[in-house]
Amino acid sequence: MQKDDGERAMAPEALAHLFNRRANAGDVEGLVALYEPDAVLAAGRIVATGHAEIRSFYADLLARRSEFPMADELPAIRNGGLAMTFARLPNGTISVETAREQADGSWLWIIDQLKIKPAAERA
Repeated sequence: MQKDDGERAMAPEALAHLFNRRANAGDVEGLVALYEPDAVLAAGRIVATGHAEIRSFYADLLARRSEFPMADELPAIRNGGLAMTFARLPNGTISVETAREQADGSWLWIIDQLKIKPAAERA
């Protein structure tokens, strides 16, 4: 398990790139560092709140999976210091997040909804 490289997302769209790089490196701490301390991550039936639960979620995920393909990053929708970010995975699944600008100008996720399946796949 590698440690957080310290690189910060200076735009909300940069979070997805950092996620991909850190996930493929097996960097659980780097993934946790993309979230505010009280952030919420929802993945199917799992809801992880705060760094400890998010860390546990990613430790489990990375133990089971080692390759994360790069997603198509879609333009963020911004409203002041808040932004909705979107990514489309190669299988068509969509990820939607809410990010907040930090005092140093960097961005962190505060809400993360992983893997929303396209309507045709939900049936």
